[in-house]
Amino acid sequence: MTLAPPRRDMKTHLLRIILSAVLLTTGSMLAQQRVEQWDRFETTLRYSPERNGYLDVTLRATFTGPDTALTVSGFYDGGDAFRIRFMPERIGSWHFSTSSNVPALDKKHGSFECIRASGGNHGMVRVSDVTSFAYADGKRFYPVGTTAYAWIHMKEERQERTLQTLAGTGFNKVRMCVFPKEYDLIKTRPERYPFAVKERTAGGSGREKIIWDFDTFDPDFFRHLERRVDDLRRIGIEADLILFHPYDKGRWGFDTMPRDVNRRYVQYLVARLSSFRNVWWSVANEWDYVKSKSHDDWEELSKLVVASDPYRHLCSIHGSTARYYEYWEGQFTHVSIQDDAPVQYRGGAATLRNVYHKPVICDEVGYEGNLKYRWGRLSPEEITYRAWMGALAGIYVTHGECYMSENDTTAIFWAEGGDLKGRSWQRFAFLRRILEEGPGPLSMSDIGRDYYTASAGKGYYIIYFGKDTLDTWLFSLPVRNSGYGRVAAGIRFKVEIIDTWGMTIEPSPTVFETTAEIDYRVYDTAGRRVQLPSKPYIALRVTAVD
Repeated sequence: MTLAPPRRDMKTHLLRIILSAVLLTTGSMLAQQRVEQWDRFETTLRYSPERNGYLDVTLRATFTGPDTALTVSGFYDGGDAFRIRFMPERIGSWHFSTSSNVPALDKKHGSFECIRASGGNHGMVRVSDVTSFAYADGKRFYPVGTTAYAWIHMKEERQERTLQTLAGTGFNKVRMCVFPKEYDLIKTRPERYPFAVKERTAGGSGREKIIWDFDTFDPDFFRHLERRVDDLRRIGIEADLILFHPYDKGRWGFDTMPRDVNRRYVQYLVARLSSFRNVWWSVANEWDYVKSKSHDDWEELSKLVVASDPYRHLCSIHGSTARYYEYWEGQFTHVSIQDDAPVQYRGGAATLRNVYHKPVICDEVGYEGNLKYRWGRLSPEEITYRAWMGALAGIYVTHGECYMSENDTTAIFWAEGGDLKGRSWQRFAFLRRILEEGPGPLSMSDIGRDYYTASAGKGYYIIYFGKDTLDTWLFSLPVRNSGYGRVAAGIRFKVEIIDTWGMTIEPSPTVFETTAEIDYRVYDTAGRRVQLPSKPYIALRVTAVD
């Protein structure tokens, strides 16, 4: 039995209850009011729309902070929830004010404090030094990514397994589709869809026919997508989100939506996800295979993505093999291509980078695997070789794996995630280590004349022999060192032998000293050589010791 407090203490008792409630509320507000730089501020406004909250309600908020102001779009999250999200990029006090065509959501105000980023929070990735990438805080970013197109549309158990797998690799980017994927090798029925279902009917081959309510998004789908993007952030991986693709084959019709639906989908998606710092936009995968859209449609959609994103996340578009878009256009921050030719022949990748004057990512050069398709049966050695050929030229190659076994015909990481079965992924992690140990991004030292040597700073070279098998290497460097100054006589260098397949680094015992220039090159004063292991896939790291 609980006794009521004495009458003379009733006032004190009520004050304590009120004070406790205030403290609890205030504590929650204070937790929300302090947001790390590049983290996400979110506020929820309550209003029950009379009809369709996705179509009838407009909501924006202008955030004013240290020497800047930014306007973001809010979005309807179902029920009576309208949300506004914001990613502060500057430390200090921020204030916001809303504007809406609904009085209940209009002229709402609030504030929060942006504090310094901590831990592994380096901000969003941006273009740096014209052809490279860096986080917002200046830390270099070398994209060493993989492909798992439909992993978020698989069963929950496989999704969790995919995250566990990715956390144990060296990948820092993953290409993934927003819409589900229908393909010969992937038939899984998703549990969630981006739009509300208007009608379901039985279809042929055991499939159901769904008629969508394109005026109504399904918030649960997007909440799930957001959760997975955040999961990737926590393990240090950028989510390269593919907004459209041709792999529908009439099953859902997301590749043939009307123009107004495409636009509304882009704006809704960007409103929800642009405040996530690890998001990249890939407007389409194999854009030229989406027959329902013209080149003008892609122009409109890609520009709409950029116009809707107040933070200007990285954005590109991807075509079929050797189908290049006009990547020099302003809406694209980098080149995303499907082509193995630039990384099979020396000089090709470096020339490509010089054409666009933007970072270049070969997001498909073929995949390691055992499929019957020519694009899905590269040996692990071959895809590793192509990744190194790209890195030597200052571009980046994306990994993918397509192994199929009789007992597990659907567990193809390239499509569905799960477990990696191949051997190249460890070599991609090793390549990332080599890149990050250098003083800066690689570029060809003497483009057009020396296709074996790259530089990453004064007195720093990577030489890659690829498939050549050599017993020795005569010490020799190009005088031109990319943009880092010419090599003079009398500079002492050490050499390390890198087995890119065996993932070992062995020092050469000799310290070399450069001669004066001889026909655009320098040599060792004593003409000495480096003993090599007589096998392919060997690289050298040559660094000045003075």
